[in-house]
Amino acid sequence: MSQAGLSVPSPAASVASAINDGHIHVLLAASGSIATIKLPLMISALQRHSNVRIRVILTKTAAKFLAGQSPEQPTVESLAALPNVEGVYQDEDEWVESGVRGAQILHINLRRWAHILVIAPLSANTLAKMVHGMSDNLLLDTVRCWDTTGQIDGKRARIIVAPSMNTAMWLHPLTAQQIRVLEEDWGAGNDAGEQGGAAGPGWFEVLKPIEKRLACNDVGVGAMMEWSEIVKVIEKRLGLS
Repeated sequence: MSQAGLSVPSPAASVASAINDGHIHVLLAASGSIATIKLPLMISALQRHSNVRIRVILTKTAAKFLAGQSPEQPTVESLAALPNVEGVYQDEDEWVESGVRGAQILHINLRRWAHILVIAPLSANTLAKMVHGMSDNLLLDTVRCWDTTGQIDGKRARIIVAPSMNTAMWLHPLTAQQIRVLEEDWGAGNDAGEQGGAAGPGWFEVLKPIEKRLACNDVGVGAMMEWSEIVKVIEKRLGLS
């Protein structure tokens, strides 16, 4: 690609160039929930750690909540402008290079770059797809190629998810079954690990939703954990003061 006659690296190449930059890397993702509007608050809170760099993945539905529809709804552009954000990625950034051998692949490079992946919010749809191994967008591609053993990238980074959905969705037996997979089959436990490393046998941590009045006016469990509490978990898992 080129811009004003200058060569511009692809998204995947840009990520690759920063893998060994000496910083702590938080890969922050959002799927389709109104709680996506909390992203800038989490990002801004992490600005107090000068060594933290953030890259963001948005699903198509998550991006729909970031169109400046109201004063509380930021824009994708405003996320990208925050000083500790090095990139905001959507599905169209995935395959911008030709599919030839040796070409850079964005979801692989994001996995290599990340010391932790935090999906906040995690929608019911993305939860279901993730548990069943589907990979039909950039976020799910990244989850599906995660180095769950640490034998490929030399680090066992964990994935933290903060579900956000309607109360009836959260109480549905399918949701309970899917959460059991994350906690019991893939679970990492709750102990802090070095740069997001899994402390238990797995690599997943679930931050359970809270009870409140939801955007749809239902009252019950299903709202994403308070953004400030999610930040505290990120800081603890990464060993940040």
